[in-house]
Amino acid sequence: MLVAKHRKPVDKVFLNVPYDPNFERLFLAFIAGVSAFGLLPRATLEIATSSRRLDRIVKLIGTCRYSIHDLSRVQLDRLAPRTPRFNMPFELGLAVSKQKYSKSKPHDWYVCEARQFRLMKSLSDLNGTDPFIHSGTINGVFRELCNMFRRPVRQPTVRQMRAIYSDLRKNLPVILRGAGSRTMFNARVFKDLCVIAGSSADALVK
Repeated sequence: MLVAKHRKPVDKVFLNVPYDPNFERLFLAFIAGVSAFGLLPRATLEIATSSRRLDRIVKLIGTCRYSIHDLSRVQLDRLAPRTPRFNMPFELGLAVSKQKYSKSKPHDWYVCEARQFRLMKSLSDLNGTDPFIHSGTINGVFRELCNMFRRPVRQPTVRQMRAIYSDLRKNLPVILRGAGSRTMFNARVFKDLCVIAGSSADALVK
C-alpha cells in the first residue's frame, strides 16, 4: 500500500456528486484529478447524519475555494417510490449563494454533465452557464478538470492523473477492508482515498 505523507493543500474543492455504484469510477477520477492539482477534495460523506446536517453542509461549502457539481444523474432511481435526485442541484444552489452573497472568502463553482445540451432542459435557470461535459468517462473527467483549473503552479497531465487513479484502484481493496466497508461512499474510505491520492500526486506531479 502506498505510504501517505502529510501535506498542506493550497485550497479545498467540494465534490457534489451522486453516491451510487454506477458513479464509483468517476468518483475516483474526481478524487485523483483534483488531488493532482494540489487541491484537497471534500464531500458531504464527511458529515455525520444529524438534525443540523444542512448547517454543516453550508459550513463545509464555506470552507472550500471551489466546488464541482455533477448533474449528470437526472434519471429516476429504481427503488419505489421512483424519484429524481435533488441533492446535487440543491447543493449547487448553496454554492451559488455562497459566491453571490458571501464577502468573507471567494468561491468558484463548476457544473459537470455527461451529455451536451441536457442542462438547458434539466436546469434552465443555468442557461448561459457552460457545463463541463465529461461524457461519463474517466478521461473525460480529467480533461474537464484541466479546463477548470488552469493553475500556474501545478498543471498535471491526463497521463499523470491516470497514474494517480491507478494508485487509488490498487489500494482500494485494502482501504475498504480497513474501513469494514463494501462501498467507497463512506467517510473513512473517502478520507483514506484522499490521503493516498494526495501522496501519489505529490510524488508524480512536480
